[in-house]
Amino acid sequence: MIDLSKLATEQRNPDTFNLDEMSPLEIATTMNSEDLNVVKAVKEVLPEVAKAIEMATSCLKKGGRIIYVGAGTSGRLGVLDAAECPPTFGVSDKMVVGLIAGGEKAFLKAIEGAEDSDTLCEKELKDLGLSDKDIVIGLAASGRTPYVIYGLRFARKLGAKTVAISCNKNSEISKEAEVAIEPVVGPEVLTGSTRLKSGTAQKMILNMISTGSMIGIGKVYKNLMVDVQQTNEKLIVRAQNICMEATGCTREEAKKALEGAKGSVKTAIVMILKNCDCESARESLEKSQGVVREALR
Repeated sequence: MIDLSKLATEQRNPDTFNLDEMSPLEIATTMNSEDLNVVKAVKEVLPEVAKAIEMATSCLKKGGRIIYVGAGTSGRLGVLDAAECPPTFGVSDKMVVGLIAGGEKAFLKAIEGAEDSDTLCEKELKDLGLSDKDIVIGLAASGRTPYVIYGLRFARKLGAKTVAISCNKNSEISKEAEVAIEPVVGPEVLTGSTRLKSGTAQKMILNMISTGSMIGIGKVYKNLMVDVQQTNEKLIVRAQNICMEATGCTREEAKKALEGAKGSVKTAIVMILKNCDCESARESLEKSQGVVREALR
């Protein structure tokens, strides 16, 4: 039988022993208070997060991928972060990938037993064509999920970079990774419900890793999403606004530049600021490996 008694994520929170007697406002207030501990816990592991960002950036620059692996809530958070990268940063949906124990169906409905497999993640990583250019980031609030342990172990054998994110100190998945990120958020408001504080901590860290690495490969100019994809009306307007903010041009000028750049916000910005045509702007961006600041020099 698995001994969960020593895991911080499985302890009872002494401040919520009467959770079932609280009013709605007391429940919300208590949860909000407990969430403050998440920010403090994540702050403690920022040096490790920074290392993960550096590793991920290096892999992407070499043509590798970020691959998240996890089960349950942790797996869903990885899939979510991966799904949000293409529209935000204009990257291929193959650049950041999320694997969840049990497959896509497990995103909406739990697939019992999948997280306990010691072969499933390895098979899925093989199917993805995992290589030493990639980075595999394992997620498990408990830090003991077999699906993640064996996935990280396989990744290390292939020479891929590895990162583990868990909410218990000295976890099992941490032993399988080059960088271990362990924000200890304390016992959950609802005992063992790691979709709460633990899930929030993991989400915060994934935000940092994906955003930080995308900044590192030139997907951001100043604090603007210069590779945003114009897939709906809101994003069309956002693209225009980004051009206006970056260059000080009018909306009509932004529209004209974006049309000339065939929708590329990054190209349109360089065209306006360098007062050049689309081809010249693209050449400048190509020489600078897509980094707008470098293209403008």
